[in-house]
Amino acid sequence: MIKLLVVDDEEIERKSMLMILSKAFNNIDIKEAKNGKVAVNLAKTYRPDLVLMDIKMPGISGLEAILEIKKDLPKVECIMVTAYDTFAYAKQAIKLGVKDYLLKPSKVNEIIEIVGQVIAQIENEQRLHAEQLKQEEHFQKAKRAAERDMVTQLLFDHVHDIHLSMLVDALHIKTIEHVFVIVFLLPEGQERQYAPIVERIKQKQSIWVGPLYGRQFPVIVGYEGKQSYRARAIAIIQDSLKVIDHHAEHQWLVGVGQPYPSLSDLKKSYHQSLIALVDMTGSSTHRFYQDIPSGDNGCDQQLRKYRTQLFFDQVRFGEWDQVIQKWLTFIQCYKNEGAPLQKAQQRILEMVWMMKRILEDLHLEFEWEQLTFYGQTYQAFIDEAKHFLTQMKSQYMTHYQALSLDRMQQVKQYIIDHAYEDISLERLSEQVGLSPIYISKMFKEKLGVNYIEFLTECRIEKAKALLADPEKSIKAISFEIGYHDPNYFSKVFKKMTNVSPKTYRDKLWLKENVSQ
Repeated sequence: MIKLLVVDDEEIERKSMLMILSKAFNNIDIKEAKNGKVAVNLAKTYRPDLVLMDIKMPGISGLEAILEIKKDLPKVECIMVTAYDTFAYAKQAIKLGVKDYLLKPSKVNEIIEIVGQVIAQIENEQRLHAEQLKQEEHFQKAKRAAERDMVTQLLFDHVHDIHLSMLVDALHIKTIEHVFVIVFLLPEGQERQYAPIVERIKQKQSIWVGPLYGRQFPVIVGYEGKQSYRARAIAIIQDSLKVIDHHAEHQWLVGVGQPYPSLSDLKKSYHQSLIALVDMTGSSTHRFYQDIPSGDNGCDQQLRKYRTQLFFDQVRFGEWDQVIQKWLTFIQCYKNEGAPLQKAQQRILEMVWMMKRILEDLHLEFEWEQLTFYGQTYQAFIDEAKHFLTQMKSQYMTHYQALSLDRMQQVKQYIIDHAYEDISLERLSEQVGLSPIYISKMFKEKLGVNYIEFLTECRIEKAKALLADPEKSIKAISFEIGYHDPNYFSKVFKKMTNVSPKTYRDKLWLKENVSQ
């Protein structure tokens, strides 16, 4: 509803104007002011869209009142109502952006026509503004979803699609000299804190936040060579935790990986940040990978070398026979070195903790919170470890097999039905109850195609059909098929078809005319 303020020191004129406008327009809310000073004060709370202002009034003039009102409401529209049709008044009014004039006395139809035109213009501007806000909201949501997908792709290397390089360019991540990963581990039951922390983190430059997997989420941080990566990491962590209850701060754990100059090394930094979360001691909530002691014997050093991408991939992809064999080898190593049994048990429990973090990425939940090794001898410990890992293998395979081909067909059908919306791995994950990583991995293995390639094919096929309609603009088509950036849509279309959307449309038009 349009809010209109009528300002006139003559009550009869003011009341007459209110009556005329109330009868003529049913989509307006009207208030009145008896002079310029009252109008200025009322405008601060009422915030009108349109002001009908008498020029000649006691106290401050109508032009002065408009000037004051526009300081607070620069977009308010004004119509001057005056008996003085002079160039001097008109010149000042033009400077103030006054829309039109009503000369006293005015005919009713003239008032209705002039006010109606300005109201129509205001309504149109409001519609355009609302549409712009809606598009901006959609764009920001799509950008955030793209960012989460990009982080997932970079860290887990589970998607090799045509979009990654474009996403990296769009998010300006290539312009950063060095990158590293921070992993936040939320306390049990504090998952709701993810959104406010992300909002806080995103206030800083050159940061890209991944989705929440279980209770943890990764953050890619860029920094220039002149900066200290440790200082930047600590500043981000400390600032992020300001949004949570101070008394709960000690329950949070944050691991920080090493910095690298290449995006291809981000997976290393991610793995290191998870390792840094292991065996956190002391009062600090964060730990840097480079601060982890290297170990005082050969077994510790071998274990540290193993806790790299190889271990993460073996667990993630269910290579349990290799995991079991490697763990038994480490236990035997500690036995041969004469290490205390408790030390070997502690090292294996650290590996169990890391496995938990890895499998939570896949939304796989196992009962192991109270895991304890009770054996009093190395042989008993070996038997317990072998039994535990065998159970893990069995549960993993059961979960994997439950994701049948029919289930994947359901995932595929959901993509087909919703391909033209703001669909992302994260949204798909919420709809089907599987983790983004797991969906991508299973999609490729069970259906033989990449998730994003399939989604893109659906969109581009729709775009081809829409391009046959000459009435639809390329910009409108890009929005209709799920892309909020026409330039990005054109790049994807050309990547898939080797021609731009315009060239494709021109060829369609030429083919139709030749056939006729």
